[in-house]
Amino acid sequence: MKATITDVAKEAGVSIKTVSRVMNNEPSVRQPTRDKVMAAVKSLNYQPNLAARNLAGTKAFSIAFIYDNPNAYYVIDMQNGILSACKKQGFELVIHPCQAKSENLLEEITNMIKHSRIAGLVLTPPFSERPEFVQHLLDLEVEVVRIISGSSLPDNLAPCVMVNDREAAFNITQHLIDLGHKDIGFIAGGAEHMSTVERMRGFKQALHDNDISLDESLIVHGEYSFESGVQSAKQLLSADKKPTAIFSCNDEIAAGALFAARLMGVDIPTHLSITGFENSPFSRQTWPRLTTANQPNVKIAEDAANLLIAKARKQTAKLPMPQFVPQLIVRDSTADINAQ
Repeated sequence: MKATITDVAKEAGVSIKTVSRVMNNEPSVRQPTRDKVMAAVKSLNYQPNLAARNLAGTKAFSIAFIYDNPNAYYVIDMQNGILSACKKQGFELVIHPCQAKSENLLEEITNMIKHSRIAGLVLTPPFSERPEFVQHLLDLEVEVVRIISGSSLPDNLAPCVMVNDREAAFNITQHLIDLGHKDIGFIAGGAEHMSTVERMRGFKQALHDNDISLDESLIVHGEYSFESGVQSAKQLLSADKKPTAIFSCNDEIAAGALFAARLMGVDIPTHLSITGFENSPFSRQTWPRLTTANQPNVKIAEDAANLLIAKARKQTAKLPMPQFVPQLIVRDSTADINAQ
């Protein structure tokens, strides 16, 4: 027979209320008591019914992840990171894909929040970058934590996990410059994403700091997709002034650029260096493997979820604001200009 909370309380020699406080990870429980309860939980293989707990109590024990992102690898990493935090802290995860440009977005999210009884939401771009959308959620009296590109808070609406795309993009561009490249193409992602803006700023800053003039003809405005990488690279490689290197705003774009170069008979990296961004599986599944920046999306998502759960439990007084700088990974897709 399946163990109940009453069985756990009897085994540990404590009240049912104490077991409930331990299972809810409330900080007021003394460590010896917590240890006794958890030993009983393990001994009896007790599995709390989180859905029933949500319905029975006044507190919500679910958080939601809403997204509109064509990159499946990014979405899966985010889900895995948030799930990891939820499992460790006794929360459930509601996953809700939606269309950022939908006319009924606010109504859709409002209904989801009310029906699911969630404690808060983890927001990723483009939702995390819309102050009016964040304010709407706060008006519904739910907690919000945002994952957002930048090095400083854009406002004081809600806590953020920052990803310093600008510094990482600067480092990628500097790597290409150190290899002797000056005519560097840039394939941008969607203009609605702050990551695109920040990565372009880092790219331009590296050129400026190395006294290299910015050539606007080498910048192509695309989308975060393989197909966009293909078309943008073809455009760059068909121009009179061809780049010797291409900075791609993510690995999926870079994989498309590499594919286009191969179709056009351009050898990588002998005749053209290509970089990506994020260190997604795309960067390791291409040949040659892509030089990129490692963006630890699972860890970023887990930190965001932990911050959100702490806010829901009113434990945020001493919590730091996480910031990540994606780290350069040099692989086979970049080479010294003298090798060309």
